[in-house]
Amino acid sequence: MATHGAKRRTSKTMGRYQSADQRGRYTPPRPATASHSAHWYGWMLLDLLMFGLLVIVLNYLQVLPGSTSPWYLVVGLIALFVAFYLATRYR
Repeated sequence: MATHGAKRRTSKTMGRYQSADQRGRYTPPRPATASHSAHWYGWMLLDLLMFGLLVIVLNYLQVLPGSTSPWYLVVGLIALFVAFYLATRYR
């Protein structure tokens, strides 16, 4: 049974202590300038979202040339998917 006055031993006092650098578990911090997207990136993302939505709505309303076409739907969905992909990469 342990006594009440005994100190708890830490890993620094037991055995051989290795720093995080020596163990290979240290990840250096990234520079602050490397973690931001370009200023135009967000605008391009929003433009693609609006373009995709506009193409799909205008195709539904039969305003685009050639009446309704499944290709307008494909173009609108591709624009939306690209915008969502870019949104996941935005920093």
